Amino acid sequence: MGRDETKLGGVSRVDGDRSQFCWQPVFFISFGLTYSGTRADAEPDQALHIDIPVKLEKANVAFDIGHLVLNGDMPFFLGDMDLLVSDLKRWNVNGEVIAVFHGDAAYLVLNDEAYDANRHVQTGHPVQTGNPYRKLLAALMEQGVEIELCGATATENHWINKDLLPGVKVNINAMVE
Repeated sequence: MGRDETKLGGVSRVDGDRSQFCWQPVFFISFGLTYSGTRADAEPDQALHIDIPVKLEKANVAFDIGHLVLNGDMPFFLGDMDLLVSDLKRWNVNGEVIAVFHGDAAYLVLNDEAYDANRHVQTGHPVQTGNPYRKLLAALMEQGVEIELCGATATENHWINKDLLPGVKVNINAMVE
């Protein structure tokens, strides 16, 4: 596959039809902003040279979020998603970013009441935590990220649609998405 093709991470969509979302082994790609050393005092050997420039016209990206990895208290993937969405927008790349939550990371898409119950936050106490990630997920959705919950995970945990944050969609099963 050439670098100028429209696949990213082994995921592509055919004719915009959701049922044609093709899964191949997903390669996790980290995007980063790099300081290019344009300071007046930067020496040539201190500047970063990009050997493999990537130019995209279209990118359909799916995040498979089945395990929670934290950087402090922040889910690592939320920063990656935000950076990716910002970069794609800045680069004028068309496409779609989907985050599918399942397994032990699925509770991040719960509303405050369901979050507190699921995380065993003491009820009846004047201080309730609620879902500390709701604003971050809402901001990603405002940027066009589609947030999905695995239907099998929801069923296993006895969650229903009213337990979810506004805008979260439920798919049949993360494994066939």
